[in-house]
Amino acid sequence: MRKKITVVGAGMVGGTLAQRLAERNYADVVLVDIVEGMPQGKALDIAESALIYGYDTDLVGTNGYEETAGSDLVVITSGLARKPGMSRDDLLFKNMEIVKGVVEQIVARSPEAILILVSNPLDAMAQLAFEVSKFPKNRVLGMAGTLDSARFATFIARELNVSIKDVHAFVLGGHGDTMVPLSRYSTVAGVPITELIPADRLKEIEDRARNGGIEIVNLLKTGSAYYAPSAATLEMVDAIVLDQKRILPCAVYLEGEYGIDGLFVGVPVKLGANGVEQIFEITLTDDEKAQLHNSAAAVKELVDKLKSHA
Repeated sequence: MRKKITVVGAGMVGGTLAQRLAERNYADVVLVDIVEGMPQGKALDIAESALIYGYDTDLVGTNGYEETAGSDLVVITSGLARKPGMSRDDLLFKNMEIVKGVVEQIVARSPEAILILVSNPLDAMAQLAFEVSKFPKNRVLGMAGTLDSARFATFIARELNVSIKDVHAFVLGGHGDTMVPLSRYSTVAGVPITELIPADRLKEIEDRARNGGIEIVNLLKTGSAYYAPSAATLEMVDAIVLDQKRILPCAVYLEGEYGIDGLFVGVPVKLGANGVEQIFEITLTDDEKAQLHNSAAAVKELVDKLKSHA
């Protein structure tokens, strides 16, 4: 029996993800949005590509949630996108009500689903979804480190003029300015990039990775990134649907790991059919640990704001 995946939010990230999922041909897709006609039109447009790309994915676009019933996996992309001059924090209260309402609708119809949060501010929205859904922690996670690591890897490959296929980049922490690019654990063909790139230049690349999202926002001027975010989300969906046991950095609920308790923070995890199947604790230097805790503190500040606003 084919899997069923719901994508909530038919904007640029959600619509592009629905297209990528359809082309995977391993699950049927429901695309949900409150804008009348948008999810229906995008679903039909994607479906009309089926002959050319050779897939049999069943696509449904809807403004409601009845069609989502029995979903195995739900990706939540809904919410306002960042605009120039707007931080992820500015989105907090505006997107809180949107995500809360979406999660309540999903839980009522798909109580066994795995939730992947893409809405910003990512870590706080994942925490909100976890608390609203009351799902076990292995079934709620956020897309963050996969995207941040992909951006970091892109900059490394371009700096060294090497194939991106030989680059493995590693980013931990919250999805924002306090994220922690781990150059010591990032490699090219197994060689640490700390041995390939001078320290001062490496810091510039790390800073660019931290600001990768806002760089694109400033260039686009009327929107935010969607090709890379949808691709990063697809990597996580692949790992779960195909039970790949991939080790990917994702925002997950920590209960003492890395000295962090009761918060969603980006760390390396094993993703498989059961969602988050294992959290990997790697050895950090005192400086790396301090950066990670600083990032967690920024997430906690947002979570505390959510609780005070509830």
